[in-house]
Amino acid sequence: MSEITKRVELLREQMEQHHIDAYIVPTADFHETEYVCDYFKARAFMSGFSGSAGTCVFTADQGKLWTDGRYFIQAAKQLEGSGIDLMKMGNEGVPTIEEYLKEVLPAHAVLGFDGRVMNTAMVEKLQSVLKEKDVTISCDVDLVGEIWEDRPALPASKTFELAEKYSGKSAEEKLAEVRRAMKEAGADTHIITRVDDIAWLLNMRANDIPCFPVALSYAIIQEEKACLYMNGERLSEDLKESFAKIGVEVKGYEEIYEDVKKLSKESTVLLDKANTNYKIVSSLPAGTKIINAANPIVLMKAKKNPIELENIRRCHIRDAVAMTKFMYWLKTRVGKEKITEMSAADKLLKFRQEQDLFIEPSFNTIAAYKEHAAMMHYSATPQTDAELQPEGMLLVDSGGQYYEGTTDITRTFVLGEISEECRYHFTSALRSMIALAKARFLYGCRGMNLDILARGPIWDMDLDYQCGTGHGIGHVLNVHEAPNGFRWKIVPERNDSCVLEEGMVQSDEPGVYLEGKYGIRHENETVVRKGEKNEYGQFMYLETITFVPIDLDGVEGSLLTQYEKKWLNDYHAEVYAKVSPYLNEEEKAWLKNATRALA
Repeated sequence: MSEITKRVELLREQMEQHHIDAYIVPTADFHETEYVCDYFKARAFMSGFSGSAGTCVFTADQGKLWTDGRYFIQAAKQLEGSGIDLMKMGNEGVPTIEEYLKEVLPAHAVLGFDGRVMNTAMVEKLQSVLKEKDVTISCDVDLVGEIWEDRPALPASKTFELAEKYSGKSAEEKLAEVRRAMKEAGADTHIITRVDDIAWLLNMRANDIPCFPVALSYAIIQEEKACLYMNGERLSEDLKESFAKIGVEVKGYEEIYEDVKKLSKESTVLLDKANTNYKIVSSLPAGTKIINAANPIVLMKAKKNPIELENIRRCHIRDAVAMTKFMYWLKTRVGKEKITEMSAADKLLKFRQEQDLFIEPSFNTIAAYKEHAAMMHYSATPQTDAELQPEGMLLVDSGGQYYEGTTDITRTFVLGEISEECRYHFTSALRSMIALAKARFLYGCRGMNLDILARGPIWDMDLDYQCGTGHGIGHVLNVHEAPNGFRWKIVPERNDSCVLEEGMVQSDEPGVYLEGKYGIRHENETVVRKGEKNEYGQFMYLETITFVPIDLDGVEGSLLTQYEKKWLNDYHAEVYAKVSPYLNEEEKAWLKNATRALA
């Protein structure tokens, strides 16, 4: 019996003791954070699947895991022998979690979960679908916690203040903005549970979650007072002083659950049910008026201010230097010394650590050789750590957190001989990235309107990539930030389909993935900018802010149009101009050739 099947048996014993017929284990913490710290990796603990997205449902005789297209290959491998079935979200004939539960639960059944890790919108959806079966919700017990004997502790890192020279606005200004938005919405109380929203609002950062510099906390904002819920001993002296000046009271992390019960029944509370856990909302006094709307901070922080943008551009040059040094090292050393996926990722981290104002990676580096790159979110382990040879391709998706900003870049490096098919796909993916980078569009467009520009060359080959073309990126925050992005259809839970506003930062990263063969992705970051305004309206464009060479060893120049070739040549000229001053003479000579103009 495997370790996973033992855990599932223990969970079922707990379910039986608590008279629970089905138990949900999501990938979530108390704050709906995308990447969670070790304490909250309950779904990985119960299934063995280590991807960043997925939900398990256990009944007395079945175990199911739902995840999206990024993880189908990985999940299938990691679930082998676990007795847990993979449910490929979005595929024809695959039921949703709600549909599945409606089918398998008997009348008057009990559905269980930890109410702190399930958002209210999801719970209300389940209640609606299961209403006719008179299903009871049991949300006050963490059954996984009951069997997880060596569970890691909750994080408690020291916080630090992100200085105004980086953030561009004081916490006092931001609080005033939020209170104005509350007033416009007709709310007197605003409950905030997303840690990135709180971090942005209070210019507070920490290290509670790897690669995501935030502190686990909650906040309640009212017209005359503001309360932050976290251990006050964790606050740096500058934050203590700042909070005292602007009237932010600090209370214990768990105290929010009692404080929401004490709110006046006459309160009008602004919160986002899709991002506020069920325990908080169900603890509000009966009769409390709830305004269920997106947190106004989401849009505020997505539209980067001029100082943030200046810093973001600077940190991208630092990151480009690290990436270019890594590319030079990789291309000149492969085949001459032992390099593996994991050692390559370690080397890249060292190059980033040499850069001023570097904090940490912005996510776990994906270094995927040959067929491993067909898994979009592959993560090398000692068991899978492939040795690089002077042949095939290495895909590296990585990024950095700097005091100035957050970066995310993918490059696919040609290490030696590749097939004509591979070269064709490499160039097609590049054409896709360029098409979106060159976009001119009228204000009011959403990413959904522009996605076809990138996906077109891929669709022309009857291929697709099972993810968005791009996502919003935070400022010293989330590497995946709502509400902007590029996707051909609306996926509500991704929340990336807003109107593209000036100052928004997002990635441009189409690709080609052939299972068992290779994966190719080219990724740059862009900023939405205003262009010409005329009788047709306000035109917008995307400013590319990532400056790292595209590996010309994979490009078939004859497949590029003259406009694509001009974009690439101009881009490479800019790469050389921006990066070469920070390189030694050997690296500079290599970069000159790596950014040569295609005829």
